[in-house]
Order: sequence, then structure tokens, then C-alpha cells
Amino acid sequence: MLPDSVRQTDKLCLEVRNLHLWRGEQHLLRNVSFTLHGGQLLQVQGPNGVGKTSLLRCVAGLLPVESGECLWNNQKLPQSQSAFHQQLVYLGHSQALKLDLTAQENLLFAVGLRRAATTDEVIHALARVGIAQCAYLPVRVLSAGQRRRVALAQLVLLDAPLWILDEPTTNLDVQGVALLEGLMAAHLSSGGSIMTAAHQVLLAGHAGSRELVLS
Repeated sequence: MLPDSVRQTDKLCLEVRNLHLWRGEQHLLRNVSFTLHGGQLLQVQGPNGVGKTSLLRCVAGLLPVESGECLWNNQKLPQSQSAFHQQLVYLGHSQALKLDLTAQENLLFAVGLRRAATTDEVIHALARVGIAQCAYLPVRVLSAGQRRRVALAQLVLLDAPLWILDEPTTNLDVQGVALLEGLMAAHLSSGGSIMTAAHQVLLAGHAGSRELVLS
């Protein structure tokens, strides 16, 4: 559940205007613009190599752009980058987990960069993603699907209004994808926003879902 200060959908707005990005000699992103409000899901579509991950990284402030601008709640980035990052969860294609730490320890560390988390909160989050039994196991012994679920538990713990998810279904089985869609639907219904790039359409038919096709 989002904090009262950001729960209302009209208080959330991510706007991208005329974004351009070059990769060497290739004009990778050309004049990309969109607006994403609370309760909305934007699914970035396109073939491999078209720039889906690069767009997500640009929006998250992890990759500089040649021209264009991003605004969060009408504040230009990077001027308000610090405040923006406090309200953002970015999950990349790689889980970024420390293999020798347990699932619990990984989450306590990752969430601790943002806020103090309790052991009970972490166990609850792992239960939400279906792997409470893995809490005290080192990540190196977990399957690829279980590791993905550990990463997804950060969505529960960080409680940020904006999720940016790059290929979140990687290594998930059918049940895992259904669980992810449940988390996404709950986040949208509480007024959160999601931007994602995935090989499959998520939450098909959801009223707040739309696509941005890159070519």
C-alpha cells in the first residue's frame, strides 16, 4: 500500500519529452515521448536491440541522454533526481543479488539502502512471493526462478510509487508470472505506476495498460 502522500493517482506523473539516445553511430532512441500517471502500466514493446532496456535505464537516471527531458510530478530531472530515486524501484534483467548472502540478508541489505527493515517484514515479503522457506538459504543454492522471486520481494518491501521493471518474467514459471501480475495489479489499484519491458504482455486487458512500441 502506498503512503497517503502519493496514493492518489493525480499526484503521480512521469513525463518523457522528445528523448534521443545514440549508441556509437546508431540513433537508438528517436524522439520518444510519453506520459504515465498513477494507476497506469506502460509496456515497452519491440524487437531485441531496439532500445527497450536503454529507455528504461534513461528514465531511471542510470543512462544519460543526448537530448530530451524527463519530469517526475512536474519536476525536471536531474534537478529532482534524489527525490525521484526515493520514489522509484528499478529491477533490471540481472537480479543484483550477493550469492554468498542468504535471501533474507540480501533483502535487508538492499532495502537498508533506503530505509530500515525488520526481519519480520522481510519474511513477510518472501512469503508474498512464495519462497518464505528460502529465507535462510544462501542465494547461490537457489534456482534461477527463486532468485528472481527474491528480487521481486523488493517491490513489496520498498513500497515505492513507481516501478521500472526490465524483463521481470525472466526465469519465472507460469505460477511465478501469475504471482508477478498479482503484485502489479495490486500496485496499480493502490495508485502506483509501472513501466516495464518484457517479452510477453502482462496484465492483458487491464484498463490502465497501454503499449509503447519501439522500432
